Order: sequence, then structure tokens, then C-alpha cells
Amino acid sequence: MRRKDREIIELDKIINIIDECDIIRLGLSDGDFPYIVPVNFAYTVTDGQIRFYIHGAVAGRKYRLLKAKPLCSFEMDIPLEIVCMEDKGSITMRYKSVMGKAKANFLEGDEKRLAMENIIMARYAKTKGFDYNRETLARTAVIELEVIEISAKANNAGFK
Repeated sequence: MRRKDREIIELDKIINIIDECDIIRLGLSDGDFPYIVPVNFAYTVTDGQIRFYIHGAVAGRKYRLLKAKPLCSFEMDIPLEIVCMEDKGSITMRYKSVMGKAKANFLEGDEKRLAMENIIMARYAKTKGFDYNRETLARTAVIELEVIEISAKANNAGFK
């Protein structure tokens, strides 16, 4: 990382940024060009190991690419404000971001159902405990992204 003064290495501070994000962008291997797809997510942290959980159709480009090559990159960010520093004649963007690499594991059976109900749906007040149609799980992929590498960065002077 070029700007070490903006690097965040404390796990609790990285988790605070993750908590503020609603979307994770996945970079998937797709031939000559990466495929970047934004998805909503939930996560767990156990003994310092972060795992993201996403879901989607058991079909389509995201599903096909993760099945073929389960390694991916990820990124999430919080844009805060553009600052014009007239005294210096420069401009900067205040932000917080997290990025890294992960391995995708497709969950099945009870593990899949429990991840959907107790992790993904539990993240938001509107979906926590929602009585969803469980028949849809048969055509829904629930994917655990086991974080292999993570880094975080912020330029957030004046922000919490």
C-alpha cells in the first residue's frame, strides 16, 4: 500500500467499515476481462476469520464463474465527501474502503438454510425473522466467501 498513513490494520476498525457497507463488489475471472458484480451481503467473524455470505440464482454469469473458478477479489467502500483545499490548490476525496481476496464455497442442505436465515436475512431488521417461501432455496445459491486476504484504507479526516 503506497499510503501507509491511510492503512487500517486493526480488525475491529475493518469490521466497523464493513458494518457501514451494504454492497460488496466481486471481481470474478472471466477470460481476458474480469467481471465485476455488486451484491448485497452479510458476514461473520470467528476467531479473526471473516466470511462473507451472498446469495443468488442457481444460474447466470456470477454462478457460472464462481463454480468454474471459486477464487475472487472483493471491494466495498464508503464515499464521504470531496474536499477542495484552496490553500493547497488541490482536491481530495474522503472515503473508507475494504478490499481483498476470497474463496467461494457453495453451501448445501442445512448449512445453506441456516446461513440464509441466521446470517443473510438476520443482517437487516426488515428481513430478520421474515417468513420466506423456503421452496425458493432449491433454486437459490448461498455462497460463503472465506476471506484469504484483506486490507482497508481511509482518508476520513473530520469523520468518525
